[in-house]
Amino acid sequence: MFFVWLKRYMPRGIYGRAALILMLPVVFVQLVVTVVFAQRHFEGVTQQMTTAMMRELAMVMQVVEEAEDRRAIPARVAAEVGLLDMDVQAVPRDAIPDQSKMVWYDYSGRVLDRKLRAELPDYRAVDLTQDNQVLLYLGSGKGPVRVGFDRRRVSASNPHQLFVYTLFFGVLMTFIASVYLRNQLRPIRRLARAAEAFGRGRHLPYTPAGAVEVRSAGAAFVDMRARIERQIEQRTLMLSGVSHDLRTPLTRMRLELSMLDEDEAAPLLQDVDDMQRMLDEFLNFAKGAGEGAPEAVAPHKMIADLVDEARRAGRDVTLLPPEGDGSGMVMLRAVAMRRAVDNLISNAVRYGARAEVSVMLSDKTLRIRVEDDGPGIPENRRAEATRAFTRLDPARNQDKGGGVGLGLAIATDIARAHGGVLRLGESARMGGLRADIVIAR
Repeated sequence: MFFVWLKRYMPRGIYGRAALILMLPVVFVQLVVTVVFAQRHFEGVTQQMTTAMMRELAMVMQVVEEAEDRRAIPARVAAEVGLLDMDVQAVPRDAIPDQSKMVWYDYSGRVLDRKLRAELPDYRAVDLTQDNQVLLYLGSGKGPVRVGFDRRRVSASNPHQLFVYTLFFGVLMTFIASVYLRNQLRPIRRLARAAEAFGRGRHLPYTPAGAVEVRSAGAAFVDMRARIERQIEQRTLMLSGVSHDLRTPLTRMRLELSMLDEDEAAPLLQDVDDMQRMLDEFLNFAKGAGEGAPEAVAPHKMIADLVDEARRAGRDVTLLPPEGDGSGMVMLRAVAMRRAVDNLISNAVRYGARAEVSVMLSDKTLRIRVEDDGPGIPENRRAEATRAFTRLDPARNQDKGGGVGLGLAIATDIARAHGGVLRLGESARMGGLRADIVIAR
């Protein structure tokens, strides 16, 4: 459970994770070394120096006890133990602080306070807020006294230098490591961009670089991309030849049927037209999204033109107002995308009375939606409907002419080639099928 919770807060990118793997041990080691050094050095040295100072304080307090009265304490101390360089003054009881005074980051001051409180019976409080000065409040037979001396006599000098050096060199080494890390990860990011672009139907120039493992992965990607492109090219050439060979006899059959009696030739002409339509759909499916190069397209204008063409063809299609706050152009294979949307519109008006088309454009997403008022597709058969040569006759109305089951398959193939997806659902407004082509910008 802990690791599942921690996973949500881990960096998602390879650069962030690599930086975490690199920096986390360094920071951990620095913290451990700093804590151990502070305990072994600052605390130990401060306790040793405080012990030596307590011996000197014992001599001073002995002189204080031998003074005639409170006013004679400073002169008596200066005369007998002046070499100890301590300033001793008698103070009233209300001048003693209720608790010791020090800044929040004074680590050695806390060690000093604990040491004196534990081993000095007459200890009252200490004031460490003065510059390089210790004001120690003690009780005596002559009343409270204040003993002042140099802070360096009970603390290591410049204790903050360790933390400054640790922070400075930690930041410096992190910067140097991040530079090398960026150079190592740059080939991986270039490979990821090239693979993502190829998945969306774009061809980015890419040359393998970086470490041996990254070069191997890059070379494998280049070979795979070349094989896929050769396969697509060969399939296109083959289908172009098949199209030419099949169209010729169909044209001869149509010419020969035109010479027969109209009543006798009508059924045969219908069969020839069906064969022609099926052939066109086969070729469109075979072409997929490989037709045309990616280009900057204004999606609103493209869909508006498609809707106008559908209306001129006698289809009842309505274009809804634009949605989203995005603007600008989107990189698309215009011919392939127009074919995908046209197939969705054709299916909508074939299986329903009317259709509505809408475009939602945001900074990250393009969504093209086609809805109809037909019978729709059951939820448990929507995945099946996007496969090639699938005809859901019980679910769809065939009164307006059948198909070969490639309309949704073509749209699905084109959406995937753009790095997107075709989603089928139920239209909440019209009650029929809702088809969404969703593509990341």
